[in-house]
Amino acid sequence: MLPFARLNATMPTPAISFEFFPPRMAEQQLALESTWQKLAHLDPAYLSVTFGAGGSTLDATRETVEALIRDSGVPVAPHISCMAQSREKLHDLLEHYRLSGVDRLIVLRGDRSDGMTGPGPFQYASELVAFVRQEFGDYFHIEVACYPEFHPESDSPRSELQHFKTKVEAGANGAITQYFYNADSYFRFVDDCYRIGIEIPITAGIMPITNYRQLSRFSDMCGAEIPQWIRRRLEGFGNDGAAIREFGLDVVTAMCERLRAGGAPGFHIFTLNRANASMLLWQRLNSAESHHVAQAAGSSGGL
Repeated sequence: MLPFARLNATMPTPAISFEFFPPRMAEQQLALESTWQKLAHLDPAYLSVTFGAGGSTLDATRETVEALIRDSGVPVAPHISCMAQSREKLHDLLEHYRLSGVDRLIVLRGDRSDGMTGPGPFQYASELVAFVRQEFGDYFHIEVACYPEFHPESDSPRSELQHFKTKVEAGANGAITQYFYNADSYFRFVDDCYRIGIEIPITAGIMPITNYRQLSRFSDMCGAEIPQWIRRRLEGFGNDGAAIREFGLDVVTAMCERLRAGGAPGFHIFTLNRANASMLLWQRLNSAESHHVAQAAGSSGGL
């Protein structure tokens, strides 16, 4: 088997999934409902729902998951993390999800909330993956996180890869990357994973560019690199939101097309509970795919 980045034309069209965060206020609830209703029509593989540091929005996450299961007609994947209060409560939550029809989880270490001392019942995501497998066998499809540009707490690229491999060996079925804007970092990471025996599908995490200040703040916190040429162009637009969004759409579309050509198995889009940027990206990618299909059909017409 070749590394994923070299599979190219043998790979199917990448699956697309969308990520939301649970609302805390009525206004946010209305925005989320409008967003998922638009994106659910794009035939995503699933919708995922996050929670806050320390599981601070766990109830809202569960309620959002239930609402999406009931109303969207699309599979839903809740996030769970090591910040669970206890093994017993986590088991009860997972059993509730199982009975609700959830069969996919996104398993993370999670961020500690302010004032929280020490880890929860699990210190690492690999331990949480192992717990889910111990309690529920192979029932859940488990996605874990990975970092092409390395987690800010990692000691070295080698240790980052080993942490990822430990999660895979614990029972992860697939992985979703932190977002990035350099396709080469994804391809290099996937090839490095292959060389140490990691062969699960690695979905590319995609963050649309709509607000430079917000993106810069997020990136500084999570260690995602914004290439200098992109930063300079975004800074040059100043407060011209329309220009930022148009440039961002061009950049992210071009990167996704290159990822697709290189064999990325899927795109997981961080929507920030807004539909427009994700819809425009989906339309651009599908338009590009239709163009490529038409070109291929035309070139074989004389055969």
